[in-house]
Amino acid sequence: GVEPEFAASYTEALKAGKPVPAHVTPTLADGLAVPVVGPHAFEVARHYVDECVTCTEKEVSLAILRLIENEKMVVEGGGASGLAALLPGAQLDRPELKGKNIVVPLCGGNIDTTVLGRVLERGLAADNRMKSLVAMVSDRPGGIAKLATLLADHGASIKDMYHERAFLHSNIDHVRVKCVLELQGKDHAKELKRALEEKGYNPVWDDEERKTMI
Repeated sequence: GVEPEFAASYTEALKAGKPVPAHVTPTLADGLAVPVVGPHAFEVARHYVDECVTCTEKEVSLAILRLIENEKMVVEGGGASGLAALLPGAQLDRPELKGKNIVVPLCGGNIDTTVLGRVLERGLAADNRMKSLVAMVSDRPGGIAKLATLLADHGASIKDMYHERAFLHSNIDHVRVKCVLELQGKDHAKELKRALEEKGYNPVWDDEERKTMI
């Protein structure tokens, strides 16, 4: 069995041997977000379910993206959770399952269009095909243009760009620029990072920024 880590009510029920209240937070797999497993469902499932694992929000969003791109199927978060747990690095990504035929129920396409758009962007970010970075550039004419040219020369498409001057404690003739980029994947992101560092930009990427915030 698979359930989201933000609503692991069946996992908690297995630990307790009976349905118990579980801590639930908003999740992409909202169809599985029940605070307490139903007593009849638990009684039936515990005789047939050997194990229950959890999946992350990142894995769910990536599973939805994979289904749309590869299978042309729109599946809601709860329905895509089974696939999410089988993705590389997920809890069911195990050697004993490699090369085997695995049946994954894909149940439910009840996902709001606006939510789907946000989920797809999260999936692209999880797949390293959308990245954001912050870099300091010269505030003189051409400063931002040089950065944009460097990004273009290395195949990065600029989706959004913001710059700010007021909230800085650095050199007065510099500006902080945040770029949201569309890339081709993890290797492309590494190549771009290396090129930026070689030119002295020393960018802070989105994953590095999250770590400093934590």
